[in-house]
Amino acid sequence: MRCIVTGGAGFLGSHLCESLLARGHDVCVVDDLFRGRKANMEDCKGMPDFHFVLGDCADISKMEKAEEKLNGVDIVYHLAAINGTRYFNERPDLVISVNLRTTDTVVKFASERGARLVFTSSPEAYGIQNVMPLEENAEGICPSPHSHLRHSYGASKYLGEILVQYAVRERGLDGRIVRPFNGYGPRLKGGEHGQVSSIFLQQCHEEKDITLHGDGEQTRCFTWYSDLIDGIVALGELDEGVDGRPLRGSSFNIGSKEEVSIRELAEIALKVSGSISEITSGDGHPGDTPRRVPDTSAAEAALGWQATVGIEEGMHRCWEWMLAE
Repeated sequence: MRCIVTGGAGFLGSHLCESLLARGHDVCVVDDLFRGRKANMEDCKGMPDFHFVLGDCADISKMEKAEEKLNGVDIVYHLAAINGTRYFNERPDLVISVNLRTTDTVVKFASERGARLVFTSSPEAYGIQNVMPLEENAEGICPSPHSHLRHSYGASKYLGEILVQYAVRERGLDGRIVRPFNGYGPRLKGGEHGQVSSIFLQQCHEEKDITLHGDGEQTRCFTWYSDLIDGIVALGELDEGVDGRPLRGSSFNIGSKEEVSIRELAEIALKVSGSISEITSGDGHPGDTPRRVPDTSAAEAALGWQATVGIEEGMHRCWEWMLAE
């Protein structure tokens, strides 16, 4: 198939491109490199079936250029978005603008061409939840913006899902939605605008204190990147579920069920790195979700999907990659 991958220079996007190329698909990335890196696509460069368009996928001309390079398009994997918890609070205007403009353009583009669309949403779209595990149709609650602005990202993903479902119902789009839970692995950003697993390992590498936000008792289910990619690819490739269900208009949670507290994650980082760093506590981000666990039964039944890599093994692999880099 001829595949456009928006955000294909990012963490998950670049791994997705490699998987699609290995499976014999033609791939064109559209990425403005705001958070993505050309180095992430190094293994794709030079392959005859790989193409790259530098630019914002909210600009329809960039999507049309990608289509031209592929001589048409069969499927769009839409991953482009502004992510990172600090951005949610510090630049909610940017998060909302980028995430909605890109999704609106991509949804219209795919609809007009009769292309399949896989929209990468987020469990943040559920807002605040008290009942676990999270089911696909769970109803979320977003707190008042008077309190904090964290849910700028989750709200943008929620509205993105609305745009997809509207196009499915009114424009005939073959749209599918996937919600990856806390992906991690090689190429995941660290630093102040990065994700927690990479931040902790980077702090260990630099022999700095590991800084928790609050008491560190918040829990997440961290999912190895290649497990996520397997689910995303399957959702794009399958015409119907392996159990026979229609996939058009469907949404799936994909994530590990191994629930780990952030403090436990810090302890694992120390263990795999052998670091003598100390674990310290600081101010948390406002509105931090205390617990998040996915119900993946739908993905298991329809996509034949399951997580395979445990958190300690995955963090060890990340540490080895960091040392090699």
